[in-house]
Amino acid sequence: MDFDVIIVGAGLVGASLALALRGAGLRIAVIDTQLPRPVVDPTDWDSRVYAISPGSAEFLQTCGAWSALDADRVCRIEDMLVFGDDAVSALKFGAYDAGLRELAVIVENRELQRALGQALESAPQVEIIAPVTCTELNFTTAAAQLALADGRRLQARLIVGADGADSWVRRQAAIDVTTRPYQQTAVVANFALARPHRGVAAQWFLRDGVLALLPLPGARVSMVWSTAIEHAARLLALTADELAAQVAAAAQNKFGDMSLITPAAAFPLRMQRVRRLVQPRLALIGDAAHNVHPLAGQGVNLGFRDARELAQVLAARGAQADCGDYHLLRRYERARREDIATMQFTTDTLQRLFNNDEQRLAKLRNLGLRLANRQPRLKNLLVRHAVV
Repeated sequence: MDFDVIIVGAGLVGASLALALRGAGLRIAVIDTQLPRPVVDPTDWDSRVYAISPGSAEFLQTCGAWSALDADRVCRIEDMLVFGDDAVSALKFGAYDAGLRELAVIVENRELQRALGQALESAPQVEIIAPVTCTELNFTTAAAQLALADGRRLQARLIVGADGADSWVRRQAAIDVTTRPYQQTAVVANFALARPHRGVAAQWFLRDGVLALLPLPGARVSMVWSTAIEHAARLLALTADELAAQVAAAAQNKFGDMSLITPAAAFPLRMQRVRRLVQPRLALIGDAAHNVHPLAGQGVNLGFRDARELAQVLAARGAQADCGDYHLLRRYERARREDIATMQFTTDTLQRLFNNDEQRLAKLRNLGLRLANRQPRLKNLLVRHAVV
């Protein structure tokens, strides 16, 4: 079974790449261990959500997935409020002030997976091979060879690793990765509110972590509380009413009383840097290529920008018939390095700055929020960078 491109991983980023390559004249295979997705209760809310930037939304529209989203399951962020830990300092970002319709759109993970999967099933020149596990990956001068657990052997000119932070593809290719655990856990859950959120996302930089409340349709929010491992364990041990009360108090009762509507879940936080994004016949995208702290809500957008750039490079290959050629793939790597490095530096610096109990540093960071809030040009510049 010969292909031009084999994408290992049919998550959000891998699926979007396959869809973006539809018109590139390439035969594509997508391999995944978890397709088809399990059927879920449509009345429930997914506790894992993403803040999709306008640039990513435009990319997903070209992929044929954005318009397939259920309009009743998405919510626009029109304003973003960032609070310091002194109950005074605050920074406000507004879509209207920046000349935008919205800063981002909140979408549930499973709703986005559904829309991408639906588009993928009808995509021409894309073959879905799932559920199946990969067992061996070898590279030759002419092709990459992939063995599957069911005995099939595939080969392609290019293998794309889109299989997450613990990427099997990356390990098989012996690409070095530097991991720095943050000694923090992200606790996620959804809540119903006593007062409407009016399209406002709010974030509190607390002494014990970063609390974000992201608007969902109706009077609901999705919480991401990035906090120390021990504090996360205490949060997870609380009853539904106790957790809701503690979150409401940490949020300074901005939205009034809160009630839990989805059970709390958690995942560890870390930063990962890979030594290289490409080598002959191989490219990495999404979490396989980088991992960042979620405090800026930019992880999935970073991955979509990977998919968009790699698709553009492959589609514009011109007379270069070999889509796995190293010099061609280097165009993708060079185009993505700065964006990835900037986001990793920014999120890592903010995490270090605010996850610190030193009193003088606390005063300095709160002062920085107040000063930045008085600089409309600076705020609009930051917004413009975040919405691409």
